[in-house]
Amino acid sequence: MSSLPQWTNWAGNLAYSAARRHEPGTVAELQSIVRAGSRVRALGSRHSFNRVADTDGDLVSTAALPPVLRIAEDRRTVRVGGGVRYAVLAERLWQDGLALANLASLPHISVAGAVATGTHGSGDRNQGLASAVQALRLVGASGELEELSRDTEPRDFPGAVVALGALGVVTELTLAVRPAFEVAQRVWLGLPLPRLAEEFEQVFGSAYSVSAFTTWGSDRAAIWRKERTDAPAAPPVAGAVPATDEQHPIPGLPAGPCTAQLGRPGPWHERLPHFKPEFTPSSGDELQSEYLLPRAGAAEAITRLRALGDRLAPVLHVGEIRTVAADDLWLSPAYGRDSVAFHFTWIADLGSVEPVLAQVEAALRPLAARPHWGKLSAFTPGELAAAYPRLTDFTRLAQHRDPHGRFGSPFLDALIVSGPA
Repeated sequence: MSSLPQWTNWAGNLAYSAARRHEPGTVAELQSIVRAGSRVRALGSRHSFNRVADTDGDLVSTAALPPVLRIAEDRRTVRVGGGVRYAVLAERLWQDGLALANLASLPHISVAGAVATGTHGSGDRNQGLASAVQALRLVGASGELEELSRDTEPRDFPGAVVALGALGVVTELTLAVRPAFEVAQRVWLGLPLPRLAEEFEQVFGSAYSVSAFTTWGSDRAAIWRKERTDAPAAPPVAGAVPATDEQHPIPGLPAGPCTAQLGRPGPWHERLPHFKPEFTPSSGDELQSEYLLPRAGAAEAITRLRALGDRLAPVLHVGEIRTVAADDLWLSPAYGRDSVAFHFTWIADLGSVEPVLAQVEAALRPLAARPHWGKLSAFTPGELAAAYPRLTDFTRLAQHRDPHGRFGSPFLDALIVSGPA
């Protein structure tokens, strides 16, 4: 058992409630902790804003586990330690002429933590980060190492990837990779939100990865396009003007921490995220929520959120809209449907945010919204079960692999015991 230097989440909005805290340096040490514990939860890079990773038992940081990084001989996959962060993995892949299909806004997050919570990037044809997973190695409920893969567990593997830590502590993952590519990033300013709603498919289909940033109070959006340099040149964003200097997603903040813009080409991993790995993207003085809807509901969702603009703007740093391709992972927010994601970066004042968050959820829930597992949400367990149609199957899988609830938590107990609404 060790004393970790910081025992809150990244944003500082919650302190973990674990009775004991561990930072094992070897898999064998991790196995001993799991065997001895009655309730064990894994902690990645602490970028969740809710208690999905918390426990009243033993909390285990994966940060000190061996930083495995092995590229397969056929150069189609890479084996990576669960505690490795995407920035480290991406740099190594680039050096070997390889790439992942997608990255999140922050390269600072751990691979296993991002996968477990269904974290995604952006792009009409780009699936979330977890879709790259071909195999998992984890310490299961008995303390033994278990290997799961699409080949050996075709029936249950889609339920074991975005698993919220319910099946064990992931020590290694095998990810699909592809040849490296370069990206140029350009920002367009001042697109009216009604026009964004009307021309949604054209805007978001115009580049490899596209984000729209808005405060919802201005009725304007900034369009961030990440264009592969080996693709045909993207057309201008009609109704917007090209930025002539580099931008930060939050209006008024200096762009130093942000990845290079103004059409300068560079490695995929230095353009797909919004932020550079050598900078903390902010002080952490913020809260976050996110909801994924069927892409066909994008225009209606924009209309509904515009109607809340005067209430959103005072408590919001910025909102972001992205698209994500459908996947087959049971608890993925994009399971079974091409999706549009609405992200909210709130001010660090939960009392002021909560009533507005309730209005956002009331507006988006009828559009079949699914909340991100690692963000703030007021969805009840029953509402989550209704939003995620494979929750019953996931409950069966979790109870089969962990019949005594060793990897349970108050968060998971409420979700799994509740079952479908």
